[in-house]
Amino acid sequence: MSSVPDNAPQHCPGTGSEDAGKASACAGCPNQNLCATGAAAGPDPAIEIIKERLSKVKHKILILSGKGGVGKSTVTSLLGHGLAARHPDINVGILDADICGPSQPRVLGVRGEQVHNSGSGWSPVYVSDNLSLMSIGFLLGSPDDAVIWRGPKKNGMIKQFLSEVDWGDLDYLLIDTPPGTSDEHLSAVQYLSGAGLSGAVVVTTPQETALLDVRKELQFCRKLGARVLGVVENMSLFVCPNCKTRSEIFPATTGGAAQMCLDLDVPLLGKLPLDPILARCCDDGRDFLQELPQSPAVIQLTQIIGKLVATCEEKSS
Repeated sequence: MSSVPDNAPQHCPGTGSEDAGKASACAGCPNQNLCATGAAAGPDPAIEIIKERLSKVKHKILILSGKGGVGKSTVTSLLGHGLAARHPDINVGILDADICGPSQPRVLGVRGEQVHNSGSGWSPVYVSDNLSLMSIGFLLGSPDDAVIWRGPKKNGMIKQFLSEVDWGDLDYLLIDTPPGTSDEHLSAVQYLSGAGLSGAVVVTTPQETALLDVRKELQFCRKLGARVLGVVENMSLFVCPNCKTRSEIFPATTGGAAQMCLDLDVPLLGKLPLDPILARCCDDGRDFLQELPQSPAVIQLTQIIGKLVATCEEKSS
């Protein structure tokens, strides 16, 4: 009887099948080479290595979205800054798992920094005393270099990040993923399956075009057994920095994230307004929370972080 690994892709033939590693369902699976060579008698050994490496990381959170351009990397950086600012004793790490489009080094203002390797592994780059970052952007010769890799190589890079980065003691590890429900997402969930994945935060914008893809992301989480910690609706309103008038740039014609969360029974963490100053801060690598602590976006972000922390603490208690 063929053994099917936990969190395997749909229609996985199983490790004992003659089609193991060769079927169309195997394409992009991080265990494909092991299955094809007959070496996969059990789970990928990397899962145990990653479990040990991340044993001192309390909460591991995937930041997902089925749609590109919804501001997922921006939300990740805001959550990282916000969590780190809650208390100086809280340590936060961000893993930029968007292999082909790493934007976190720029957004967090640490472009050009170097990653150091030691006997304990790669050392992440510190944005502040209690906020660190690891990204393939630090390993490229130029920010304009294109990463033209097929799925297996991207999977290998994610495995390396999860198993070889020396994060130390972390309260929160935020994993910024690319859009979609493909190789990188399968790899992240499978590799973190034994390490105690806390769950996922899903980012969307209000319009139906985005919600259509985000619903697929929520189904992805359910099929792979990843808990949805909540949904963040980004760019929900535009707040004019001069007159403070609020306008809907992306109309919520079907009820936006609130209605989607109600329909699919997932929690809504909150709504972040569109602020042009926030966009400029991300381009310049400045901390928006420190620059405009009383802005509507920061007020909403504080509430979102409060709900996220409460959910994570409730799960771990």
